[in-house]
Amino acid sequence: MLSLNSKTKKLYQDTRTQHTISKLNNELYEVHQIMTRNVQEVLGVGEKLDQVSQMSSRLTSKSRAYTDKVRDLNQQALIRKWAPFAMLCRC
Repeated sequence: MLSLNSKTKKLYQDTRTQHTISKLNNELYEVHQIMTRNVQEVLGVGEKLDQVSQMSSRLTSKSRAYTDKVRDLNQQALIRKWAPFAMLCRC
């Protein structure tokens, strides 16, 4: 009966086993490359989502400022339109 060390040694000395291990290592390397690329793409999407979120926040803020300015301009227009009549009525 062969000992565990001699079985392992025999297994790794077999050229078919070495070829299989080499092939397995190559496949593992390819999977590693694909996973690395996928992680980088996910991180890129996350950064883009952050940018879109920031742009959305700025747009909301500017929209509120625009609404306030429109309200002020409408009030000023009403005052300019009706102020002369109000002055005449007071007299």
